[in-house]
Amino acid sequence: MERATTDPAQDRTARAGLSAALEAAIAILQTGGHALDAVEAAVRVLEDDTQFNAGRGSVFTAEGRIECDAAIMEGNNRMAGAVAGVRSTRNPIVLARAVMEQSPHVFLAGSGADGFARAFGIEAASPDWFETPERRRQLEELLADPEAPFDLGMKYGTVGAVARDTSGHVAAATSTGGLTGKKWGRVGDSPIIGAGTYADDRAGAISCTGAGEYFIRLSVAHEIAARTRLGVEDMQAATNALIDELSILGGKGGVIFAPAIGTAGWAFNTPGMYRGRADSSGLRQVAIYAGE
Repeated sequence: MERATTDPAQDRTARAGLSAALEAAIAILQTGGHALDAVEAAVRVLEDDTQFNAGRGSVFTAEGRIECDAAIMEGNNRMAGAVAGVRSTRNPIVLARAVMEQSPHVFLAGSGADGFARAFGIEAASPDWFETPERRRQLEELLADPEAPFDLGMKYGTVGAVARDTSGHVAAATSTGGLTGKKWGRVGDSPIIGAGTYADDRAGAISCTGAGEYFIRLSVAHEIAARTRLGVEDMQAATNALIDELSILGGKGGVIFAPAIGTAGWAFNTPGMYRGRADSSGLRQVAIYAGE
């Protein structure tokens, strides 16, 4: 994801999608709305945008299916909901929130998660709604070279949002289609509370993207929150430290965060990461490449 090799049209549409997600969240937060509503709204916009690997536009498994994962968490009571392997629910993040608020559970998977969605009237979608020709092409490219490193260079845009509202509450939401060509029901960090998604009013909110196996092993999201809460580091320093540790282990990816105190930010060890932020002072920023 470098400026010199990115198609200008892709650059423009990605920035437009990021801006639309920010505006959806801003509209809620500016009127005193809850951080939880803001992150859900932002992620729903991104799930419906085919530029990103979540909801519509998710990547294909090796068997030619689309299986989505999502998680959401609020920092006040540390309630959380997550789903994995969802195949017929239009917005997995909506389902994750329903699991949090309307069930005694935190994590549902596969047909059971889709069944829960139907039982609670959450909007369904057929497989062809999720599919796009570009994602099909990416799968065919991967399968044509079975000797290539798994999914190398094909990690297309897990989406996430973090927010702090006027009451000081934080929330995080993450959604993904996973890895192109994934097999055997593989699940990454996105729906795992503490790995790819975490929120705690005492520290802040974190959402991650990248090589999920490394984020799981390091419990990245919770580790950042814990270091911040215990006063070891501020959230930017804690995030930088975890990205450094991720790099040492050989992992690639990035983190966005909204601290309980201070300015929202990010860190990543790749040439670029889709990202944006806004605040009550009027800051509006959308970026893709390192150095922006």
